[in-house]
Amino acid sequence: MTFDPEQEVEEKMAEETPSESQEQPAAPPEEDWKTKYFRALAEQENMRKRMQKEKQDVLRYCYESCIGEFLPPLDNLENALRFTDQATGEVKNWAMGFQMILAQFKEVLHNHGIVAFHSEGNTFDPHYHEAVEIVETEEHPDGAILKEFTKGYKSAARTVRPARVKVAKRPKKVEPAEPKTEESVEELNKKEE
Repeated sequence: MTFDPEQEVEEKMAEETPSESQEQPAAPPEEDWKTKYFRALAEQENMRKRMQKEKQDVLRYCYESCIGEFLPPLDNLENALRFTDQATGEVKNWAMGFQMILAQFKEVLHNHGIVAFHSEGNTFDPHYHEAVEIVETEEHPDGAILKEFTKGYKSAARTVRPARVKVAKRPKKVEPAEPKTEESVEELNKKEE
């Protein structure tokens, strides 16, 4: 004897009482199991896509976190190479080699979609900047970035490292105290009595 899903569904339909079949109109047995089958396939496909996306997100986050740990040494190398124009001939040759290595590192960052962004002169955004210093000044608008201490890096999805910056802030205006008139002084004296 072989298993026939259509026959089993027909037998169950025959066992139903007339009152049950009147309460809820049943779909034809062939369509019922096909619908369930297609729903199960759709759920499986959705789960596969969701798991694949989650895996890609986790891998991207890991890459960006790992690359983020290499950024401070790259900054130090870049800062050290800024002073090579004052060096002697042999040191300049060494510096050229280190500049080539730095360029390769920057290329690797670019290949992984991580780029540096310029902050000086822009408006402060807490998603991209970390305020290290705040200066009260009338010369610049509120929230303007005056100086960039550490370069920021971002990928397409998130900020890998925020830029550390100095931000301008407008000083609070102190309202002058109202001059006391004779009437107000007399009122105060009456209240004290």
